[in-house]
Amino acid sequence: MSDLALLYTTLPTRADAERVAQTVLAERLAACVNLLGASSALYRWEGAIERAEEVPALFKTTVELAERLRERIEALHPYDLPVVEIWPVAATSAVWRWVSTETG
Repeated sequence: MSDLALLYTTLPTRADAERVAQTVLAERLAACVNLLGASSALYRWEGAIERAEEVPALFKTTVELAERLRERIEALHPYDLPVVEIWPVAATSAVWRWVSTETG
């Protein structure tokens, strides 16, 4: 097993999610972006409980690129406070080689 990083964020629309995904893929910061089905978010914001429909996105990258990718996602993100989580993951050597090749 080899270490990779999976970054998770939510975006307000599918178009926003696709724009961010296309950009980081073109810049070779991620090897793959999975755009998931719409989800409902309930959260506290500026003293009130809010609700929004969002599109979750998972970005596959190397551990070495994880921080650069997080910064880029945040720069492209339309939210005032984008939440981008980095999750370490274990993958097979073949998957690690693919991600390394596509982001190298």
